[in-house]
Amino acid sequence: MNTPRQAARQRRHRRRLILGTTVALTTVSVLAYLLMQSSPDRTADARHAAATPFATPHKKAPTAPATKAGTPSTTARPTGSPSPKASATTTTATPSPKDTPQPPREASTTTPSAGRIKPGATYQGVATAYKAGVGDGACLFGPSPDLMIAAMNTTDYETSRACGAYVLVRAANGKSVTVRITNECPLPCAPGQIDLSEQAFAKLADLKVGRLPITWSLVSPSTIGPISIRYKTGSSQHWCAIQAINHRNPVTGLEVRTAGGWRQLPRTAYNYFISADGSGCGGAIRITDIYGERLTITGLTVRANVVQPTQVQFARH
Repeated sequence: MNTPRQAARQRRHRRRLILGTTVALTTVSVLAYLLMQSSPDRTADARHAAATPFATPHKKAPTAPATKAGTPSTTARPTGSPSPKASATTTTATPSPKDTPQPPREASTTTPSAGRIKPGATYQGVATAYKAGVGDGACLFGPSPDLMIAAMNTTDYETSRACGAYVLVRAANGKSVTVRITNECPLPCAPGQIDLSEQAFAKLADLKVGRLPITWSLVSPSTIGPISIRYKTGSSQHWCAIQAINHRNPVTGLEVRTAGGWRQLPRTAYNYFISADGSGCGGAIRITDIYGERLTITGLTVRANVVQPTQVQFARH
C-alpha cells in the first residue's frame, strides 16, 4: 500500500515526463522549421511567386472594319450623244446661194470603195416584205417622200454604209423595182436578202408569196435634187454629228476641215459622222461616194436637226 510520500513522488515524476515530452516536441518543430526555411528550392519558389504578377485576361478591343475606298464610276458617253459641254444650237438663217457660192465638183482623187456592195456587181438573194410606216428607219433619214424603200440585211448594211443607196431589184418573173435603202434588216436576214416595204414588194409579186428569189444591183437615179446636210440634235461647236441626205450614190466617207487640214470622221450605225471634240463643226465638209468622187460643201453653219440643202450632187453612173 502506497504511502502519501510515495504518491507525491509519483505525481512529480509524471509532471517531469509531460514537461520533457513537450520541450522535446517543441525543439523538433523549431528545428524542422529552420531546415525548411534554409532550403534553396523553397527560396527560389518564393522569389518566383513574388516576381510573377497574376495575369488578368483582357477582352480584345473590337477592330473597326476596313473601309473600302470608293472608286468613282465612269459612264462612257455614247458615241451619238453630245458632249456635256455642248452649248445652245445656232439659229442663224440658212445662207442664200448668192452669199455662199458652192465650189465646183472636185476631180476624183480616190479609188472606188472596197466595201461589200460594189458598183457594177449583181447580187443574188431573197426579197421579203415589212410594214414601213412613214418610211423612217435605222438610217435616220426621217419620213420618206415615197415608200419605194427597203431594209438591207445587217451584213450588207455595213454599219450604215448602205444607207441612201438606190438598188434595182429584179424578180424571176421579169418584174423590177428601184428602192432606196433607209433601214437595216437584222438577223435572221441573210446576206443578199432585202426586206422591201409592202408597197415595193407588191411591184414584184403578191404579198402572199412571202419570200421571193431576186437579184439586185446599185443604180444612180437620173432625176434627183441636190445633196442636203443635217447636223444631229445636240450638235454645237463643241460636239457635232453630220449626215448627208439625198445623195445619188452611197457615201463612203465624210471629212471636215480643221486647222490641221481635212479630218475623216467615224461613222455610226445610225448613219451620222461624229466629231466628238467639235473639230470642224460648222466648217467646210467634204463627202466621198462609192465611186471615189469628192464633193466639197461650204457656207453651212451648225443648225441642229435642220436639213440644209447644198448645190452639189454626185455624178450619175
